Amino acid sequence: MIIRWLINTAALYAITWIPGISYTGTIPMLFVAALVLGLLNTLVRPILVVVTLPLTIVTLGLFLIVVNAGMLWLMAWIIPQFQIDGCLSAIIGAVALSIISMLTGWIGKKESRD
Repeated sequence: MIIRWLINTAALYAITWIPGISYTGTIPMLFVAALVLGLLNTLVRPILVVVTLPLTIVTLGLFLIVVNAGMLWLMAWIIPQFQIDGCLSAIIGAVALSIISMLTGWIGKKESRD
């Protein structure tokens, strides 16, 4: 769990290379930002997924990208050192975070089988 948090912190730093997303804080604050994003994804995201389920069904699941971007944007609102300039940047950042999270989850499952 801690390793996954460290990887997600690194992924959060990696998405700051995307134009429109910037981080001006310290490294410990980046860990706090990753923790806040994890808490938002644990507590708020499931509620949003249920509320937006009809729209998600109509868009064949693509609206979940918007929900993920909203979680990233909400994290940036809570952590003032993290700036997201526009909706497109938030969506690209959310897609990048999702891909990195999917890869780390896949690697973690593969290592646990060995």
